[in-house]
Amino acid sequence: MRSENGDPGAGRPAEGLSPEEIQALGFEAALERLEDVVRRLEAGDVPLEVAIDLYREGVLLARRCDELLTAVEQKVTVLLEEAPGLWVERPFGGAER
Repeated sequence: MRSENGDPGAGRPAEGLSPEEIQALGFEAALERLEDVVRRLEAGDVPLEVAIDLYREGVLLARRCDELLTAVEQKVTVLLEEAPGLWVERPFGGAER
């Protein structure tokens, strides 16, 4: 987002992340930022406009974390012993998916 003076951060908290920046985050970084956003909102000491921006950012961060977890879950397999000495791989979640 750019303001008339060309400031790319205008319209969001100074330390807030853009949707593009959020999409570039890995799981740990997105979760850490989401936890920070939640702490700030729960503290209740931010102006309404900042709280709204933080809420929007939090929603995007939660979606990013969900996307990343879903992608990893699809890759995870579980090793099961079907019979003594007979090990097979099964997708995580089994028939639930």
